[in-house]
Amino acid sequence: MLKQRRLAAETVAEALFAAEEAIDAAIASTAALAGLMPVSRQQAHLSALIGQDALMSAINTMQALGVARDGIVTTHKHLSVAQRDMGLASVSFGQGAEKPGDEKPTGRLTIAA
Repeated sequence: MLKQRRLAAETVAEALFAAEEAIDAAIASTAALAGLMPVSRQQAHLSALIGQDALMSAINTMQALGVARDGIVTTHKHLSVAQRDMGLASVSFGQGAEKPGDEKPTGRLTIAA
C-alpha cells in the first residue's frame, strides 16, 4: 500500500514539476519578446506608435502568466498538504530545493531582530 501511494505521489510530482517549468519558460520567453519589441523598434527608427498593440498584448500575456504561476504555486502547496495526509511527509520529491518554511530545526536559538 505504501508503495502504491509513493508511486502515485511521484507521478503527480513529476507532472507538477513539468507544469511549473513550462510556466516559468513561458514567462521567460514572453519577457524576452516584450523586451525585444521596443528595442527593435528603436533600432529601426520607427515611431513609438508602431507595434504598441503588440507590446501591450505581450505585457497582458505576462500578467496572465503571473496569475498562472500563482495558481501552480498554490497547487504545489495543496499537494504538499496531501503528501503529508498520505503519510509521505518525510519523502522528498523533486530536485531537492528546500521550500520556504521547510527548514529543519537545528536545536539552536536564533536572534530575532
